[in-house]
Amino acid sequence: MGIRQRHEPDALTKKELEELSEFRYQLRRFLHFSEKIVQAEGITPLQYMLLLHVKGFPGRDWATVGELAERLQAAPHGTVALVSRCEAAGLVTRKPSGNDHRQVEVHLLAKGERCIAKLAALHKSEVQSFGWAFKEPTNRS
Repeated sequence: MGIRQRHEPDALTKKELEELSEFRYQLRRFLHFSEKIVQAEGITPLQYMLLLHVKGFPGRDWATVGELAERLQAAPHGTVALVSRCEAAGLVTRKPSGNDHRQVEVHLLAKGERCIAKLAALHKSEVQSFGWAFKEPTNRS
């Protein structure tokens, strides 16, 4: 058996490299901003992300541990530990699923609701500064 040839991607142009560099710079700038404001609120960036994914889960205001693990791109046992830390901080509570007793639903508590409302508003303003997100819908006639 021969050595498998790895497909090499096409070389990028200087302009494409500049665009990729700018994207990474803006992404890092946003993440640094996010880290500062969530830590000022007394939580970690991962705790903020968990609260955001619970509140922002499509179609409902709660999420299962498995769904949160997927959204966080984290191992399920790490997500369980993060949920436990958020629970100890009074941000979330766990409830057994009414549909599947093997699953656990994660719900925000009042403190978590207040925290995510404040931090998400600050994040929205920062994202709007990029000029591409949260734009006003255009009227279509």
